[in-house]
Amino acid sequence: MKTATVPEPRTAAALAARRRKTETALQRVHEAIGRLRREKAQVSVAAVARRADVSRTFLYDNAEARAAVATAIAEAGERRTQLLADQDDEREATWRERALNAEEGLKAAQAEILIQRTRIGELPGLVRDLQAEWTEETIQRITTENTTLKQRVRQLTADNRTLDERLKAARSNLRFQDRRVADLEAQIAGT
Repeated sequence: MKTATVPEPRTAAALAARRRKTETALQRVHEAIGRLRREKAQVSVAAVARRADVSRTFLYDNAEARAAVATAIAEAGERRTQLLADQDDEREATWRERALNAEEGLKAAQAEILIQRTRIGELPGLVRDLQAEWTEETIQRITTENTTLKQRVRQLTADNRTLDERLKAARSNLRFQDRRVADLEAQIAGT
């Protein structure tokens, strides 16, 4: 018959100290995981061990610590996956918007091309209409009038130049006469 053994007081104290040390280490592990999450840093066994100041062996041997790290790593992976999915959605939305803008631009360009083609199609008819209104005799008469008007403009320009030269000469003579009169008046006044 076995009897339950009661641990000695020193052994009980050592076990209690070990439990407290383990609980303190677990507390640091949870705090380290929380800091890594807040900082959005990568959660790994090595990172948690460094931040919590515990050994990797402790994280692997202690069931609660191992579960906490595994859970944190899984959640970080899910967040990363969600973040990547969100980024992909944003990129896709941007490309979708660009595609819609391109389609609108293409529709506008096609409409403008259609308008220009219609206008180009109308122009030959307008040219024919204009040519039909002008007979050969009318074109000859207008050409003759144009030539006559050009000759008249040349003649008037030459006449204008001649009159301008005469005006300059007359002004020069007037200045000379004004000086001569002033000299004569000075001679009369001096005598």
